[in-house]
Amino acid sequence: MLNIGILALQGDFEKHGAVIERLGHRPLFVRRAEELRGLVGLILPGGESTTFLHLIEKLQLRQPLIDFAGRWPVFGTCAGLIVLARSNDNLPFPPFGLIDLEVTRNAYGRQINSFIARVELKSQLMTRQIEAVFIRAPKIVSMGREVVPYAWLGEEVVMAGNNRILAATFHPELTSDTTIHQFFIDAYILPAISLSER
Repeated sequence: MLNIGILALQGDFEKHGAVIERLGHRPLFVRRAEELRGLVGLILPGGESTTFLHLIEKLQLRQPLIDFAGRWPVFGTCAGLIVLARSNDNLPFPPFGLIDLEVTRNAYGRQINSFIARVELKSQLMTRQIEAVFIRAPKIVSMGREVVPYAWLGEEVVMAGNNRILAATFHPELTSDTTIHQFFIDAYILPAISLSER
C-alpha cells in the first residue's frame, strides 16, 4: 500500500482520494508542509488556479511543494497543471515551472461550456481510449523537448509529462475509470520508489 498525497486546499481532492482508495492505496490529504513527509507521490487537483496559488502562498507551501517534486512524482490535473507549468496568462503569482508547458486558462470557455469527450491515451504501458471530463479546462499551447505527450483530444495534447511531473488538462477523478491514476502510479511512482531504494 502506497502513501499518496493529495493537496487539499480546494477542488476535487476527496474524489481523487476515493480513486486512490479504489486502487488499494492510502490517500493522505495535505494542507501543511509537514504532511508531505512519508509520501511517495502527490496529486494537485483541479479548482480555481488563482485561488489555488493564493492559498499556496498564504500557507507558505510553494517551496515545500517544489522541494517535494524534486524527490517524488507530482500529478497535476486542470488547475494543478496550471500551477506546475512553465508559463501561463494573468496569474497573481508565477507558476512553479516544474514542467516545460505553456498553458492557456479556460481555453474552451466558461463553466457552461464544459464537456465530456473520448481521448486517446498512448504510452509504452498502454494504448486505449478513455472518457475525459473538461471543466473550464486549460489548453497546452506548447511543450518543451523533454516533455512527452501521453493523451490527445483530436490533435490537441491533453496529458503530458517529464521525468517526474505528469499533467492533464481534464478531470480523471470525475469518471469511474481509474486508468489515469493507475498510469501515474505505474509510470511515475513505482519507478521513483525503485530508484530511491538503490
